[in-house]
Amino acid sequence: MSGAALVTQSLVNAGVKTIFSLSGNQIMPIYDACIDAGIRIIHVRHEAAAVHMADAWAQITGQVGVALLTAAPGLTNGLAPLYSARMAESPVLLLSGDSPLKADGMGAFQELAQTQITQALVKHARRTAAAGELGRDVAWAISEALSGRPGPVHLALPFDLLTQNVEPDSPGAACAERRRAKPDAKSVDRIGSLLAASARPLVLVGPANNRSRAFSLLERFTRSTGAPVVPMESPRGLRDPSLGAFAESLGKADLIFLAGKIIDFTLDFGRQPSWHPDAKVVVVDPDPAMLERAQRLLGARIAAAVCADADETLQALAAGQWNTPREDWNAAVEQSCALRGPPEAESEKISPRLLCDAVQRVLDLAEDPILVCDGGEFGQWAQAYCTARTRVINGMSGAIGGGICHAIAAKIARPNATVVLLMGDGTAGFHFTEFDTAVRENAPFLAVIGNDYRWNAEHVIQMREYGPDRLIGCTLSPSARYDAAAQAFGAFGAQVLRAVDLDPALSGAVQSKRPACINVELDGRPAPLFSTDGTPGASSH
Repeated sequence: MSGAALVTQSLVNAGVKTIFSLSGNQIMPIYDACIDAGIRIIHVRHEAAAVHMADAWAQITGQVGVALLTAAPGLTNGLAPLYSARMAESPVLLLSGDSPLKADGMGAFQELAQTQITQALVKHARRTAAAGELGRDVAWAISEALSGRPGPVHLALPFDLLTQNVEPDSPGAACAERRRAKPDAKSVDRIGSLLAASARPLVLVGPANNRSRAFSLLERFTRSTGAPVVPMESPRGLRDPSLGAFAESLGKADLIFLAGKIIDFTLDFGRQPSWHPDAKVVVVDPDPAMLERAQRLLGARIAAAVCADADETLQALAAGQWNTPREDWNAAVEQSCALRGPPEAESEKISPRLLCDAVQRVLDLAEDPILVCDGGEFGQWAQAYCTARTRVINGMSGAIGGGICHAIAAKIARPNATVVLLMGDGTAGFHFTEFDTAVRENAPFLAVIGNDYRWNAEHVIQMREYGPDRLIGCTLSPSARYDAAAQAFGAFGAQVLRAVDLDPALSGAVQSKRPACINVELDGRPAPLFSTDGTPGASSH
């Protein structure tokens, strides 16, 4: 068999049936091998879109998401989403074509030290050195992506190895499994005892264990321990509008359990007054470097530190009984996280909240809704006022632009789901041509653009820091008809200028059963910030 067939055989043995890719010279052997292997190629319009789609696929399915890019410029086009996937803790395998191994140093077509470029963005980067190792390397890369803190892994595939005939050998499929780091019984007992003795515990989990990806586990853990769990996956951290007034609860907690949640800027580095000065801290993390960071920043406040997978630790605790009655505290945390602003007065203009309320009605009618949020200020409104059991956001990286790609991957991963994307007009411009991909792949989703004709996050910063007479580089064109552009790709499109037309447009989009774009003229506002004393505010990023 060919080296390319060895690659696809290893993918199939690991359960991979779908990959996301943009074609190119250096990966044509793999395209050909995918035909015989029965692997579906979702062919996109930009390499970055392929990586964004692999990221969303991984988040929604729990399986490794695979992106296949051609060499050099193909790879470099896909770099930014690698950072997003890394911060979202998504198990992504990036396969890239590469110039021939035998031509190294000769100035071969698209010769580039690819792994040196990607190594800062991924967990591991490797270039396969021999054709017979291709299958094992693919299995290794999948295992690494899934193990420990999930994340992207890059494997570069030299062209001459893909075209070389090799003896059929085991691709190492048995190794393409997640390695699990379980906590020892003593550590579980220690953490459980600390939770049971705590009057005001808070359990913080990172992106890999958010409610979309670990709902059942978090439910079992809460029943066993009685401790409230708060997933954190936004770069706005304590000011994340989707967490309401959670920051106020954090400041009152007497025990903070970081279950895979990295101590960083989103937690104000553990500093007062965000954290109670007497709060004890439990840290569970598969990465020794993150345990060392916690020790450095939190010092004597750490009551237990365990090097183990967060979900394995939560499962072990869920199997025990550590529940302590603390109804008042749990209710207070729940109320603080659920806190939102009062209803808005009617207005001629469509506000972010009014738009989100209308979209939520669509989500409420769906049997299997998936919510995708993307963008700066409007993206925060969407996260605050729209909910679904499965949610994908632009995540800890703070990057925007992947929403359309995420929505397409979500629909392909769960064909019977109703996928709804909310995004700003700024972020809509990154990958709008992927509407062509959605139409070709028959992946209908509903995209709702909150269009305030500007980069509103930057507008908010400039207004606050420099004043209205110092605005620059924020304005977008009011003549841009995203709905008409979507129609030109074969999608459903509608423009909404009045609140009264909003519900009919959304209904028409859903009933069309096509990819759809609703372009809504929006009264742009800063992202909301909530507090229990009722003081309104705007997020300061």
